[in-house]
Amino acid sequence: MFFDGFTLEFHEANGKRFRLRRGGEGPPLLLLHGNPQTHAMWHRVAPVLARRFAVYCPDITGYGFSAKPPVSTDHAAYAKRSMAADMVALMRSFGHDRFQVVSHDRGARVAHRMALDHADAVERLCTMDIIPTLAHFDRTDMAFAMGYWHWFFLAQRHPGPENMIRADIEPWFDFHTSREPKPADFFHPEARADYLAALRAPGTIEAICEDYRAATTIDLEHDRASRAAGEKVRCPLLALWGAKGSIPKWYDAPAIWKDYAAGPLEIGDVPSGHYLAEEAPEVVLARLDGFLRT
Repeated sequence: MFFDGFTLEFHEANGKRFRLRRGGEGPPLLLLHGNPQTHAMWHRVAPVLARRFAVYCPDITGYGFSAKPPVSTDHAAYAKRSMAADMVALMRSFGHDRFQVVSHDRGARVAHRMALDHADAVERLCTMDIIPTLAHFDRTDMAFAMGYWHWFFLAQRHPGPENMIRADIEPWFDFHTSREPKPADFFHPEARADYLAALRAPGTIEAICEDYRAATTIDLEHDRASRAAGEKVRCPLLALWGAKGSIPKWYDAPAIWKDYAAGPLEIGDVPSGHYLAEEAPEVVLARLDGFLRT
């Protein structure tokens, strides 16, 4: 079953309304998804994790059916600092001041900032298929620009990319998610339906573009300030990436993450492309089993 044993609900936090699924009992565990997806991407791992943890799977700010702050000139509502503060407030609204985090893609960028700004809240952090945003931009070359072309497209001024995506949402989704070859029925039908329904909801495409606009502006300001101050992830960190994806082709990911971590660091690849939790859930769960603490 899809998210067997989980409730689907809406919850208020930080003056915003968030959609989430939650289930299980035990230490609190927050799962943060990426773009252009929703919390539904965790459907193959969340029910297993719920055997040992109280699992929370929200749609992050602007995505899915969570709150979507409007477009702004400074993109501050979609700074990873703001999005991280939203997730911390959400967990605190359930009574959890400290929790572990597993994250993918854009959610991993939110989680990385969360570990810097809210070190007292994040006990352990797993990131999937990223290196830090600043490290990407510092190393921009033709391979990155062509492979992650959407970073530069989505960050263009409003409403240019929004109008182009909205003109043909489903083909855009399919093209965007085909960075590595995969079968047409790759995504679970309920998950795919949720991703597309969210993209068709008012404000989602604007929010996604604001997320990427923030990444090229205010996020870099925050990241450079953190680097200058010597701020690093202090909690135990597990950095995973897809062996078939772009990260190991373009970067020395272990060396990069060592520069950003001050605490215990575990690193490794998973036999998958970009969508680790959907492509290789058993391997992801095995890595998490050795990392997360009950």
